[in-house]
Amino acid sequence: MLDMRYLRKNSEEAKQRLRDRGVEAETLDQLLTLDQARRDTIQRVENLKAQRNEVSDKIAYAKRQKEDASDAIAQMQQVGSDIKALDAKQAELDEQVNEIAAHLPNLAASEVPVGPDESANVEQRKWAPAHYDNRPEALVKTDWVKAHYDIGEALGILDFERGAKVSGARFLYYVGDGARLERAVYNFMLDEHRKEGYTEMITPIVVNDSAMFGTGQYPKFQDDAYRVAGLDQTYIPTAEVPLTNYYSGETLPAEDLPIKFTALSPSFRKEAGSAGKDTRGLIRLHQFNKVEMVKFTKPEQSYDELEAMTANAENILQKLALPYHVILLSTGDMGFSAAKTYDVEVWMPQQNVYREISSVSNTEDFQARRMHITYRDENNKLQLVHTLNGSGLAVGRTVAAILENYQNQDGSVTIPDVLRPYMGGQEKLEAKSHY
Repeated sequence: MLDMRYLRKNSEEAKQRLRDRGVEAETLDQLLTLDQARRDTIQRVENLKAQRNEVSDKIAYAKRQKEDASDAIAQMQQVGSDIKALDAKQAELDEQVNEIAAHLPNLAASEVPVGPDESANVEQRKWAPAHYDNRPEALVKTDWVKAHYDIGEALGILDFERGAKVSGARFLYYVGDGARLERAVYNFMLDEHRKEGYTEMITPIVVNDSAMFGTGQYPKFQDDAYRVAGLDQTYIPTAEVPLTNYYSGETLPAEDLPIKFTALSPSFRKEAGSAGKDTRGLIRLHQFNKVEMVKFTKPEQSYDELEAMTANAENILQKLALPYHVILLSTGDMGFSAAKTYDVEVWMPQQNVYREISSVSNTEDFQARRMHITYRDENNKLQLVHTLNGSGLAVGRTVAAILENYQNQDGSVTIPDVLRPYMGGQEKLEAKSHY
């Protein structure tokens, strides 16, 4: 949620910054007009309540003096009726203001490139292990390089056909070594993040609408959520939601900041609007595992912590020896709640392209204002914290990248060195019979 005081005092600047996020100037004009009407109404109610108190005192005095108070009583009844009507008007204005404000995206940081979509994103850096010569996109794609889903099916470790039979499209079974590899990947990620000072959590996977509103998924993206029928509950699209809402409505000790959480969770997304995109494989599923990172910081810390969190995501890929690059998202490609976002994209050799595997964002105080998460500064004044979130990483996409980057010409897949302790020392994935 944006700061209404900022919008009132800096309306022209806010219009430009919101225009960069795809919001028409008329929307802010409408919001500010309704906001002014609401404030005027509140002032009128306060004046009438003061008048009512004054009239009430007159009635009490008249009664003590045995005087006729009928005129004063009639006046107070009229004032009471006026207050009731204005209260109803204020409630209506509150609803209209909140409806518009809830759909306004966060304002972009000054260094974020302005553009309509991903075409305006800016590459920041790239990395690849030595055997890629730091140029994965320059590799010649050989005839035997296969897509991760073909590799997984040939090895008998990914079963998309039975997943679709039981649950529908974009679901699957991990089988045997596939399940072990997935588990090895997320245990490795969690262990790395614990070394970096993150507190590991196991969160609920069902949250209420208030929690979804707090992180910015609701009301705008409700169509992409799996809701529990008949209840104010949603299956989480990411562990960001329960992790960030952990402190909703609380004031945090300043000396504890920054606070860092990590969690593995299943994530559920309808993928509304993605018809025809990534219909095969692990890239775009309705249910997938993800390791999430979340931070609560003081405002002056948050951009340093954004760089650190991005480095935490990169660390996973470097230890797995998977080539990647980091891009700074434009105003038109950022998420709704973000003020600045880095996407980390891993190299997929069969597609000859980088694919997103982590998105790391600073939301500044946008989410904290919705969730009422504060701390006391050095002057003992309440301030909103800044919140950050990032994938550390999307587990299924990491498995896909391992299968493609570590595949061998004989159809086997070499297991990355750092994962072998998690798989009992196993060095390769090879085709096996499964029952």
